Amino acid sequence: MEPQWSGQRRLVSAVWCALFLLPWVAMAQKVPAVFIFGDSLSDPGNNNYIHPTLSRANTLPNGIDFPEGPMATGRYTNGRTTVDIIGQLAGFKEFIPPYLAPNTTGPMILKGVSYASGAGGILDSSGYILVGRLSMNKQLEYFANTKAQIMGMIGETAGMELISKALYSINMGSNDYVNNYYQPLSPIANLTRTQVANLLVSTYKGQLTTLYNMGARKMVVAAVGPLGCIPFQLAFRFSKNGECSEKANADVREANAGILAMVKQLNAELPGSQFVFADAYKGVSDLIANPGLADLKVVNMGCCGALGRFKGVIPCVQILSPCTDRFEYLFWDPYHPTDKANVWLSNKFWQGAEYTYPMTVQQLVELQM
Repeated sequence: MEPQWSGQRRLVSAVWCALFLLPWVAMAQKVPAVFIFGDSLSDPGNNNYIHPTLSRANTLPNGIDFPEGPMATGRYTNGRTTVDIIGQLAGFKEFIPPYLAPNTTGPMILKGVSYASGAGGILDSSGYILVGRLSMNKQLEYFANTKAQIMGMIGETAGMELISKALYSINMGSNDYVNNYYQPLSPIANLTRTQVANLLVSTYKGQLTTLYNMGARKMVVAAVGPLGCIPFQLAFRFSKNGECSEKANADVREANAGILAMVKQLNAELPGSQFVFADAYKGVSDLIANPGLADLKVVNMGCCGALGRFKGVIPCVQILSPCTDRFEYLFWDPYHPTDKANVWLSNKFWQGAEYTYPMTVQQLVELQM
């Protein structure tokens, strides 16, 4: 017998996907490829192929609202990630595959590859408590492999043109706090807030410069979200009534200020490049302050999780049933947004000038360089 949440999930999923996918079907593909770097907020299933790891989302009910049918692809949500949706907005008919999947080979990689990995971080040490993961440095190594494979297939001239015209999504930083700085045995636990922010930004700048030197030109760099508001932090910091942790949010705001300044510097220093800052902190904070923006009702509890008032301790695993009204939730589990929240956020990054700098993602995609 199927779990109790199986009865209506197919109908709900079909209706939701129809509402948000149909307007994009006829769109022309606006960039030749999308290359994705990030953590579990972007991972389409790379961690399925990492052994051992404690960070994996390869069982239902994860993926119960995935557009291709209820399936646990390895995404840490009930449906799509924000970068999945941005890919659709950019005209892609298929989702960008994970680098570590055995079938991510041949002509498939000409449309792009995702290197994003649950528990991955800017620092190599981030996520260490979850064992296996791909750090940003490792993801850059894998991109170098992909670049060489592309050159081997279509030649150096065409390959470099594809690399330079592609869209790059980079979403890192959450694990550098949650699964590094906030851990008692962390190698950076004794640093001050400002020292951590400076370390992350300086390391990140070097990594993004490396990506530029490999040919990337159109890059979207996401801010770190308000970590003090995720259900895990509400539980971990013993929030009384769902109030966000100001300490954690202040940590993140300092890092984000540095990331925005870094984006401005890179735009000035790297000729022919265009970096866009996507303000995920503002996006999620706005949904928490005004859930009606996305027709949400619950913003301080995981839909699929366990323990405590906020279901913020145990992540969404196979033995758990999700909430019955998951389309009213901001958070799918203790850490990650729902598909519905991701749709709202993606649309704001795509065309909401107040959530991006110095241009929207749509303007970046359509920019002639």
